[in-house]
Amino acid sequence: MLRYLIIIANLFLLTACVDRSVTEIMPNALKVGTPATIFAATTRAREPDGSYGSRRADGLRYLELTVSIPPSHTPGELEFSYANPNPNKQFVVADVTEFAGPQELKSRLTGVDDVVIFVHGYNATQTETAFRAAQLSHDIGIPGTTLIYSWPSQARGLGYAYDLDSMLFARDGLEQTIRYLKSIGVKRVVLIAHSMGSALSMEMMRTAELREPGWSKRNLEGVILISPDLDVDLFRSQMNSITDPPNPFVVMVSKKDKILNISTRLRGTADSERLGNISSVDALAEYPINVIDTTAFNSDAGSSHFVAATSPALLAILSSVRRVSSTFGPDRPGIDVLVPPSERSRDGATEIVLTETGQAQVSTP
Repeated sequence: MLRYLIIIANLFLLTACVDRSVTEIMPNALKVGTPATIFAATTRAREPDGSYGSRRADGLRYLELTVSIPPSHTPGELEFSYANPNPNKQFVVADVTEFAGPQELKSRLTGVDDVVIFVHGYNATQTETAFRAAQLSHDIGIPGTTLIYSWPSQARGLGYAYDLDSMLFARDGLEQTIRYLKSIGVKRVVLIAHSMGSALSMEMMRTAELREPGWSKRNLEGVILISPDLDVDLFRSQMNSITDPPNPFVVMVSKKDKILNISTRLRGTADSERLGNISSVDALAEYPINVIDTTAFNSDAGSSHFVAATSPALLAILSSVRRVSSTFGPDRPGIDVLVPPSERSRDGATEIVLTETGQAQVSTP
């Protein structure tokens, strides 16, 4: 236990001298970079300097960010700087527009059929989340409009407990965001959540289902949980409240996820697993979900806790599948890329083990 606390403390010390709330806006970056529009719904409070940090807001705010993707970008990389960024080599914020209210967001999304919502995990800033969403969408080529749900993470290595409370605090805001998108005519909403953001998403769906059975299926085209930092028993309890989950419902796991190994030990449960590094899908056999094992791509991934976004080899496969899906089937954001309709099961869990050759081994418990 002490060893893992030391690891986290060292991570904190490495970032303690950096002000991660700083966002330098460089409009000229678009002269060299590729623009990506990222919308944001946030429950972070706006600071006097215009930044959005860790304080919790009374209500939702909506923004539009233009991110410049550098010409030197290669799939899986996310290079940026908190001060004096180089737009030739780094992701840069080129513009930020703060909407006075939801009506301005509605005007920007008029005619939009597909929205992908990206929910970040623990220890993340709003700008970092926008960069990651832009990188992931660009590298895979996911169509539709990207919106980040930015909840008030403390963005500190030692802020795990604060983030847990903030995650629960932010449940209603995520539900409100989805309800609003559907109310203004968005046809398909896909929810992609990473790490602790998966716990937030599951709690949001559970709460909505208790009020309105069938809410998740009616409002979400699909759910993708990436490296979920979530207790397996808790996940089962949440799924038991969602009688008819969205289809597909995807859980992406890696047996070599170092961060989730630390998470289990901090909880005093070293002999158990988190959902994101589960070694067997047997405990999930009764649920109509797809569990995608990305362990084979851990070696070339920049982060074992985010293989789906940092493994060039896996991104190349997903991008290839995405192009084929667009050519021969419906253009649905984030769905057919991961699980073709023929491999979706409504009877129980399906395990899909991805290999470095691009093949998928499909099995059921």
